[in-house]
Amino acid sequence: MSDRKEFRDLATPEAAREAIASLDLSPAPETVPLREARGRVLAERVDAAIDVPGFDRASMDGYAVRARDTFGADEADPAELDLVGAVHAGAAPDVTVEPGTCAEISTGAVMPDGADAVVMVERTDEVDGGDSGSGRIAIRTSVAPGDHVMTAGTDIAAGARALGPGTRLTPREIGLLSALGVDEVPVGGRPRVGIVSTGDELVRPGDELDPDHGEIYDVNSTTIAAGVEEAGGEPVLYPHAGDDYDEMERLLRRAADECDLVLSSGSTSASAVDVIYRVIEARGELLLHGVAVKPGKPMLVGRLDRTEEADDSRGSESAYIGLPGYPVSALTIFRTFVAPAIREAAGQPEPATATVEGRMGVGERYGEGRLRLMPVGLLDLEAGDRPLVYPVDKGSGATTSLVEADGVVAVDPDTEYLDVGEPVSVDLFSPDVRPPTLLGVGEDDPALNRLLDRLENPRYLAVGSREGLRRLRDGVPDVAVTAGPTDRDVDAAELGGWSREWGLVVSDGNPEGIEGLADLVDRDLRFRNRPTVSGLRRSLDAALDDLAGERDGDRRALAENIDGYERTAKAFESPVRAVAAGDADAGLGLRETADRLGCGFVSLGEQSVVVRAASDRIDREPVAALAAELGGGADDGAETAGAGADAAEDRPDLDAILADLPGYSRNSRNDP
Repeated sequence: MSDRKEFRDLATPEAAREAIASLDLSPAPETVPLREARGRVLAERVDAAIDVPGFDRASMDGYAVRARDTFGADEADPAELDLVGAVHAGAAPDVTVEPGTCAEISTGAVMPDGADAVVMVERTDEVDGGDSGSGRIAIRTSVAPGDHVMTAGTDIAAGARALGPGTRLTPREIGLLSALGVDEVPVGGRPRVGIVSTGDELVRPGDELDPDHGEIYDVNSTTIAAGVEEAGGEPVLYPHAGDDYDEMERLLRRAADECDLVLSSGSTSASAVDVIYRVIEARGELLLHGVAVKPGKPMLVGRLDRTEEADDSRGSESAYIGLPGYPVSALTIFRTFVAPAIREAAGQPEPATATVEGRMGVGERYGEGRLRLMPVGLLDLEAGDRPLVYPVDKGSGATTSLVEADGVVAVDPDTEYLDVGEPVSVDLFSPDVRPPTLLGVGEDDPALNRLLDRLENPRYLAVGSREGLRRLRDGVPDVAVTAGPTDRDVDAAELGGWSREWGLVVSDGNPEGIEGLADLVDRDLRFRNRPTVSGLRRSLDAALDDLAGERDGDRRALAENIDGYERTAKAFESPVRAVAAGDADAGLGLRETADRLGCGFVSLGEQSVVVRAASDRIDREPVAALAAELGGGADDGAETAGAGADAAEDRPDLDAILADLPGYSRNSRNDP
């Protein structure tokens, strides 16, 4: 199409920041109740209208006295005063302290007339056993005028400057305003940020999803709204827009009328169906289209004209920023470019510094000539040493890339390679980020999920058995979990393991009468497989090799006869769910998953699952804790069985887990 927009001249990140800085996001000040003011920023100075406290009051329990009556008093020669009454907090005094007298007084009570000091009760004695309001009190110390008395206006005096404009209201400031009797305060407005997710494929969370039609849940609206609120803005969610110009224009102009900033996600890439840039050019001003940053190249910055029906107090135009559609890209660009602008408009301070210096745990090649914001994870190995840094990037479309990461490394456009051990600076997502205590990689497994629940703050990346061993060999994770036959020789120590029954998951009741692997080869059945990195796939291929040997054939030829052999699903539940939904006649899976999801099962054997630790990490406390959960310590060598494998009393935690899982038992070491 002739009007297709291409990213020919990408703006620099600095130019993008300048374009956003030129936008006006500032909302009008507002007045809010004090109870809602925490975290807001004062728009005007607040002066004290009253003294705080408004009266002279006792700062401790004791006796109100005329100080001169105590001069010279000590333990050996106390001064005796007549007790004339008592004054309690919250009550007006009904006594007067004359020379030679005193009055009992409570902390916070109003000082009675005539008294100018308080003697703490611990330095007094009752004489003649007098009751309250009568008798005599022995004063065993001397006090000066004003001792243990908070005079009126000590906290703050009437007319004084209490708080200045720009003050962020924390509980401390709110306490002061409460003491001044303030019930509402003028604060800077929170910028209203309209959020519009675009794309015909989006479905709101909670609505029914149809994956067969390519539908996905709208991730960006809620995650960006959370980011807006964290930055001090007020998010406003609008219905998602399809890829239709008229509908897009209607939603964006409505959001512009009602908000200080409009954020959209999606429909900003160089595609014929993307229409947002046309709306901005027709109904406002496009300042920037495309930024030299990864992820997030397709970014828009501009302004949207407001309609005549819009509130005049908001001005004639709204700021607009278009974010990429993929969640990782959208969130990264929001955090890097948009959140600082919202914080500035809201008068919020920059977040606390959250940067750590680390060292690359693996080499990373990059040469695209633009700034890369690389999500990374951290692993602290030794106190005082720089943590290991490893990339966590499943692609822009994977929301878990940021969930599994601790921060971002900004890779300069001129950097083509980061070497192992190279120092890098990690910008943490938050000062509250807690790196995992233990990093595991490898096979996904129901028993493993339960085992991880027993550890403190572990992180596990389900990358498959083969990839898990490769990463363990490369020196980043603490442990790797493998299932089935393996062909990698890795210097590691076994911590233990278990066995699981694997096979073909079929519909409940097995309506197709599937009896084994040969049925997939010989019959017209739809099959759902696992990827080659999976241990289950390795066991399936080994079984196909055996079947091919029986038939004097070739495994590849048998695999070609299986409808769906190349159609793989990432997680261990996915093939089972495909069968349950009627999208496949059989799927590769576990007895446990088949039973849990109400499917039938045709067993093909047992598979060994082994937990291996890096040889130089077995003394780490988190690794030792995992070994204890498995029921023993680490044994050196990849072919050595885990400690205590035949002693039930040595492995109560693992036994408790396996007892609840159909098809699971202690490691019997009988790989197919």
